[in-house]
Amino acid sequence: MSRLLLKDVRPYGEGDPVDVLVDGEVIAEIGANLEVDADEIVHADGAVLLPGFVDLHTHLREPGREDAETVETGSSAAALGGYTAVFAMANTDPVADNAVIVEHVWRRGREVGLVDVHPVGAVTVGLKGEKLAELGTMRRSAAEVRIFSDDGHCVHDPLIMRRALEYTKSFGGVVAQHAEEPRLTVGAQAHEGANAARLGLAGWPAPAEEAIVARDCLLAGHTGGTLHICHVSTSGTADILRWWKSRETAGSVSAEVTPHHLLLTDDRLETYDPVNKVNPPLRTDADVMALREALADGTVDCVATDHAPHAAQDKDCEWAAAKPGMLGLQTALGIVVRTMVRPGLLDWRGVARVMSERPAEIAGLADQGRPVAAGEPANLVLVDPDAEWTVRGAELASLGENSPFDGMQLPGRVVATLLRGRLTAHEGKVRR
Repeated sequence: MSRLLLKDVRPYGEGDPVDVLVDGEVIAEIGANLEVDADEIVHADGAVLLPGFVDLHTHLREPGREDAETVETGSSAAALGGYTAVFAMANTDPVADNAVIVEHVWRRGREVGLVDVHPVGAVTVGLKGEKLAELGTMRRSAAEVRIFSDDGHCVHDPLIMRRALEYTKSFGGVVAQHAEEPRLTVGAQAHEGANAARLGLAGWPAPAEEAIVARDCLLAGHTGGTLHICHVSTSGTADILRWWKSRETAGSVSAEVTPHHLLLTDDRLETYDPVNKVNPPLRTDADVMALREALADGTVDCVATDHAPHAAQDKDCEWAAAKPGMLGLQTALGIVVRTMVRPGLLDWRGVARVMSERPAEIAGLADQGRPVAAGEPANLVLVDPDAEWTVRGAELASLGENSPFDGMQLPGRVVATLLRGRLTAHEGKVRR
């Protein structure tokens, strides 16, 4: 087993720099000026050391749309972004609604070996919302699927949603809901508000999200099931979650917010550039501020990227024809630093909570999101908190180039990522 020495790091950004010895897959020792033999030394110059990030919401596009992303290119982007585990959504082609497809994605992740790739299984067959998929079979497969989602589509039938919560409860599963009442969003192109009206874009009203969130919280409480709300985007949803979590109820409800919903607003629609088209849509400044507050106080549990690469022909077209989605894996940390750390809403322990510890807990990952301490798994990320870098979509590792942050300067840079003690990314380059 190899030994790696991280020199002059600051766990959680606290205290004086120390050295961390990684022996094989675990943290062996932490102390000042360690004098030990090591196969490799990384000089960190006081960089922040955190548990590796966990993304509950990633689109890797494989199988079926390898022109937009693959498990390999998406894993590269994840490692460069500080991630050690990602959850690959089920809206592939064919849909990941059975053991064969989820095992394929899982095996491809193991072959690439840059991050732990955990497939998300579909809730319903073909994402059609009509009958439950093979949830138990996917759970018992080699992929051991625990999270199920029809992301991209809402499980809009309340009876189907109830049955999914009841069934997954039997084996400790999680139903991750894309909250969108489809009858309220027919033809929707943007957040329903003044900007959409002025630009002539059909509106996507906030209650379309909020109504489903409220309904599903009640269903989770009734069934005792475990619910996770994907990509929260409105202040109203934050209010519903805050109210629900203040009650003593059966079941469990968690929620995620994307980096782009923490930073961008529908003011960006002015140019009709489809790079800004996403589902749920960019909302108002008031929504952005409410989501930051909700993430800071724990109402929203974690950050998830909703990394959604697209081939050029699916974005370089008129707004109405463009597919929704944005890149997120390599820019997530910078946006969290810009929106949450620099304004004082989160410290570095808070970053570890929302980007690593809480998502690992929601997903039931025993070896991720662990403390930076001797004896713990060496799934780690090293961050230069003072670095500034400029996003270049064409230079990101993903096949897609659809980053709304292209040309933007972001604070905080990933110096290195370690998966079970092995460097998977260092100084902007993937390590295999």
